[in-house]
Amino acid sequence: MRVRTFHRGRLLLALTTALATVTVASPAGAAPAGTPAPSDPLAAAFDTAAARYDVPRDLLLALGYAESRLDMHVGTPSAAGGYGLMHLASNPRVRTLDEAATLTRLSPVALRTEPAANVLGAAAVLRSYADQGGVTAAARDDVNAWHAPVARYGGASDPSVARLYADTVYDLLRTGFTSVRGEAVPGRAVAPRRGDLEPAPVLGGIGTLSTDYGPAAWAPASTSNYTVASRPGSHPINRVVIHMTQGSYAGSISWFQNPAAKVSAHYTFRSSDGAVTQSVREKDIAHHAGNWTYNTQSIGIEHEGYVDNPAWFTDAMYRASAALTRTLTTRYGIPRDRAHIIGHVEVPGATHTDPGPNWNWTYYLQLVNGITGIGSGTVNTESANLNVRSGPGSSYPVVGSVADGATVSVYCQAVGSTVTGPYGTTSIWNRIGTNRYVSDAYVSTGHDGYIPNVPRC
Repeated sequence: MRVRTFHRGRLLLALTTALATVTVASPAGAAPAGTPAPSDPLAAAFDTAAARYDVPRDLLLALGYAESRLDMHVGTPSAAGGYGLMHLASNPRVRTLDEAATLTRLSPVALRTEPAANVLGAAAVLRSYADQGGVTAAARDDVNAWHAPVARYGGASDPSVARLYADTVYDLLRTGFTSVRGEAVPGRAVAPRRGDLEPAPVLGGIGTLSTDYGPAAWAPASTSNYTVASRPGSHPINRVVIHMTQGSYAGSISWFQNPAAKVSAHYTFRSSDGAVTQSVREKDIAHHAGNWTYNTQSIGIEHEGYVDNPAWFTDAMYRASAALTRTLTTRYGIPRDRAHIIGHVEVPGATHTDPGPNWNWTYYLQLVNGITGIGSGTVNTESANLNVRSGPGSSYPVVGSVADGATVSVYCQAVGSTVTGPYGTTSIWNRIGTNRYVSDAYVSTGHDGYIPNVPRC
């Protein structure tokens, strides 16, 4: 079955109308959880695309969230040549951008740069894959029928990586998530029908594990993307280079397996839980730094996410990555300092800026050096709830709340604005999650001030 084309004039008018809509925050008249504000142009774009191509709307949202946290990244491509919040790709193996242009009759420029067009293009491609894969009209409302089209959308040639890509989207549907626009997608029971991918080994699960680093899964990069060597005998390993993937976890692992990529890294970490996959043996030279001398003398570690979006920089990823770096520095005698644990941006001749200004070097180096404790405390507030803020200070936006009497984990502590509460006056703020802070004046931790062995943010 062919995906029907949409009259170009009507489509452009609809997209223009959606993009021109202005979102107005109205706390008093806010929509209930799970329901976007009707005036949100991005919500309208998902509504339009899902209805037009008969693709489950929450599946589209989960795919976009997995790829980009629903961020257009101002039209710049990912490392794998993917554009927009839906990562429409244009590289020698994956051509979803070109397919979207053919199916929607929209220009590649619009598909790359306009959110509504980008979402519509992804929906069109998914629908075409569903039709080609035999998903019937009666089955299209069942989100579990779309595993194969989602896996194909990711473009991985390795069955394990293809399954990982699609399973990531279904894991989001299972747990639920909140988009950057504030729309809550509640979790639901899912049982994806994986078809030919059901027997594929699960990366990080029952699949092949790394022989270099026990916690890592093994998904080898294409031999075109690294150089076989016998390090450290032939080259001293004296640095660790920190990168951001500028793309998703599964997508980046898949990209390293693409012979056209010409890039790779030894390890890649996932944002949500700190899972890690190795793509190049430590003895071999990954093509990660853009400088041959640095490539020959370093281990490259990628981290899922984008430099301009701090939502990807989770404590789980920091801690898991730091555990690997601690192991590497011990194994190769690398000093645990900023002269030897560096960012890609610090490599001579680098054209990349990763890991960027949102990477917390102070926190990371403390974890690498063994200050790895997680504290806990009990919230005590005179009201029913305590505001949670996006940074260590009262001027930062409120991003949630915790109930009086709740127990919270403290991953690190920062200095911020001074607050007076049940436990006195203090400028210490406790980070209880990614970009989530509460004043220590309202948290009983069993310590007066800083908690021993808990890092400073």
